[in-house]
Amino acid sequence: MAGHSKWANIKRQKARVDAVKGKVFARISREIIVAARSGVPDPAGNFQLRTAIEKAKAASIPNENIERAIAKGAGLAGGSSELEAIRYEGYGVGGVAILIEALTDNRNRTAADLREAFSKNGGNLGETGCVGWMFDHKGVCTVRGPIDEEQLFEASLEAAAESYDLILIDEDTEGAEVFTSVADLEQLADVLKQKNFAVVQSENRWIPSNTVEIDSPEKARSLLKLMDALEDLDDVQSVTANFEMTDELMSLSMV
Repeated sequence: MAGHSKWANIKRQKARVDAVKGKVFARISREIIVAARSGVPDPAGNFQLRTAIEKAKAASIPNENIERAIAKGAGLAGGSSELEAIRYEGYGVGGVAILIEALTDNRNRTAADLREAFSKNGGNLGETGCVGWMFDHKGVCTVRGPIDEEQLFEASLEAAAESYDLILIDEDTEGAEVFTSVADLEQLADVLKQKNFAVVQSENRWIPSNTVEIDSPEKARSLLKLMDALEDLDDVQSVTANFEMTDELMSLSMV
């Protein structure tokens, strides 16, 4: 079970509490709408919808908000949603590759907002495919620990997982991330749950095949400002980049 890119560590280091809870609610609600529209509006028969609902509950989104989003996606609440999923690609300082996943009802607006965020923070929005080849799309299950590694290894083999990584979910809780193909994510989640592992999240994630080491405060500050600017855009669902930096440099750059 080989290891994987260190981007997960960067992602955990970079994680921050959103200043506006409504922004988190809106992003997850859009995921629910798209999931309900793309399959049956019943979580029992729609894995994408089920995982979006689990994410919503973990974020303490009220049940009535969840039901409203499902109804909207199913076309039962009027104002049929025209949201579409689009992937954008670009560069930050030092040639850092950045992938952005968005859900939007206006491509022109989203592209203009992204282009402005890049240009104001030392980067540039590129053409489709300019950096996508540097990333692999994987399914990831996050398991809350403590973890018996032998049992996790056996369960991962049974579910045809590709790798796993023992992590620290937060300062006090151990856990693991188990990686598989996007097509096998539902199977992996089901097997881990059957084996009594506490699966707290199942998601698709972009994993960089190579990383760029950031070694100066100026570049670090520019990249983190760019990441923040992109993540703060209403249409953006996720931002992934292939840079690494030390905890110390990241702390200095976020002051």
